[in-house]
This record gives sequence, C-alpha cells and structure tokens, in this order.
Amino acid sequence: MHLPSVKDLKVAGKRVLLRTNYDVPLRKDGVADDSRIVESLETVNYLLRQKAKIIIISHLGRPEGKIVPGLSLAPVAKYLAKLLACPIPLVEKMEQAADFQNKPLIMMENLRFQPGEESNSSKFSRQLAGLADFFVNDAFAVAHRRHASVVGVPLLLPAVFGLDFMEEIVALTKVKNSPQRPVVVVLGGIKKSKIDAAKKLVGWADYLLLGGQMVIYDSMIKMIKSHRKVVGGLIRNGEDINAATIEEFKKIIAQAKTIVLAGPMGAYEAKEYERGTREICQAIADSGAYSVAGGGETEAALTKFGLTDKITYLSSGGGAMLTFLADGTLPGIEAIVKQTTT
Repeated sequence: MHLPSVKDLKVAGKRVLLRTNYDVPLRKDGVADDSRIVESLETVNYLLRQKAKIIIISHLGRPEGKIVPGLSLAPVAKYLAKLLACPIPLVEKMEQAADFQNKPLIMMENLRFQPGEESNSSKFSRQLAGLADFFVNDAFAVAHRRHASVVGVPLLLPAVFGLDFMEEIVALTKVKNSPQRPVVVVLGGIKKSKIDAAKKLVGWADYLLLGGQMVIYDSMIKMIKSHRKVVGGLIRNGEDINAATIEEFKKIIAQAKTIVLAGPMGAYEAKEYERGTREICQAIADSGAYSVAGGGETEAALTKFGLTDKITYLSSGGGAMLTFLADGTLPGIEAIVKQTTT
C-alpha cells in the first residue's frame, strides 16, 4: 500500500491545510508540555521551506461544539510563533482564513468549537476544504476518529500524510506485521473505547494484561474468564492493582520480546496509588524487549517516573495506536488512501 507523503507535493505558492495534534496541556502562563508541538515542527518547517502558505488546524480538549475560552488555541499559537520566530495570527472565522494575504502561516481556532467537526458534517468539511489547495494530515493521534478534519476533508482535496504521521505508520506497521514473540500487550486506564481493540488484540498478542479500570467492565471480565492468555489485575482499594498482580505481570513482561503499553494500572498521580503503574513501567523498561507506548496518560506516567527514554517507540496516540495494531489501518488513513486510488 503506497502512502502519499507531503514530500510528494509541489506546494510552492499553494495553500496547505495542515491538520496537527495540538491537544496539549495548558497552565496559567501557557503551554505545559510542548512535545506534540515539537513533533509537528518537521512538517511545518518543510512546508515553510517549500514556500507553501500554511493554515494549521487542530483541536484542544473537549468543548463539545461550543466556544470555551479556556480551550482556545491562542497559547499554542503564541508558543509555536516563538519556536518558529515568526508571528502566527489566530483566526476565528472561515472568511478570515480564506484571506490571509501574504502571511506564510496562520492557525485556525479550536476545531471542536464547531459542532460540525465531531459530527463529520459535510458542510463543515467543505468549508475547511475550500480554504486550501492541498490537505496534509500530521495528526496520527486522532486518525481513529471519524471527524470532519480527519475523514471529511481528504475526500475533497488532494491529501497526503505529514512526516510525523508517516513515522508512526512505519514504526507501528513493523510491530503489527513482524513482531518478535512473545508479544505482551498491557492495557490500563479508564477509556471504554479501548475495549473493541482489546478484543481484536487477543488474537494477535501472546498475553493481554489488563489493569486500571479496564478490569471492571463486563466484557473485559468475560474475556479474562474465557481466554487463558488474558490476565486481569486485581484492584486494591479500587485505585491500583495489588502486589500479587504486580508480581504476576512482571513475570510475564520479563519473558516478552515485544511489549505494547497503553494506559496506567491505577491512579498513579497519587503517591499512595502509584506503585502498580511505576513497577510495571519499570519492568517494561528493564525487559530488554522492543517496547511501544502510547496515549496521554501513558506518556505522563512514564515522564513522572523518568522512564520515557527507556521506551523504544513512543506513539503520539493511545487509541489510534491500539486501533492500528488491531485493524492494520485507521479511518484517517483509509480516507487518504481511498482518494489517491480513485
């Protein structure tokens, strides 16, 4: 399957709609963690060098189709402008974005302020597509979402993948198609959206270790009972896996050649409930296995315990990573591939 890259385009003097993932944590004085912004710089700088006119689009948080001042992308635009040493106007209305004159780069306000984004409105997709000559998706973390900026716009414009997105596909395809075995998948956190992927991953992984709130969902309980290689962690005080589970998980992890981590084992933010997540993350770091981890909570936990650099590959998306490993593709990939093959 050929995946078209931004490097396949001739963009000099053209308008490029660039979908990034700037869903970053904020604090009073601005951006708290710039990793997602930094990840986008390779594509942004490439387009600037090619003399493209860039319209950056992204979401931040979950405003649910309403304008929430605390979720404005203004701090992100300010931070990116500092990194690039050039002004970046933040545009609130479509007509303003359509007429940004000679500015090389602008950013549109939070996509999710518009109800048409998450509902994948065809009207909203057309409005976005009308702003540019090309579409570049560099937001792997949302590629499992059927949103307008992910699956709607690529059907209306020549569309390709950004450089960070391409890197994700290459790394995860290797894990999906030719992993060293045994493969151990460690799932935690509270998101029910992981359940479908977990069911599919049972057939691919040699062991599926479930912690956090994942073990209390009925469908997960049934899976634990019916599959020998699915191991569910016992919860201590409802906030962390217990000592026996930690030791059982560590023994399985020590045998692994490939490990996938998505989600914490408990409420790791609190000192009294961090043990499960800390020891499992440390076991993965010490295993010598090829390790892949993804998701905001996962990255935050690894950062807290100083283990980020011990992971072989850190994916920008938890849900997208799991869905890709389960299905071998994503809605955001299919939308672009479909357009390039028709």
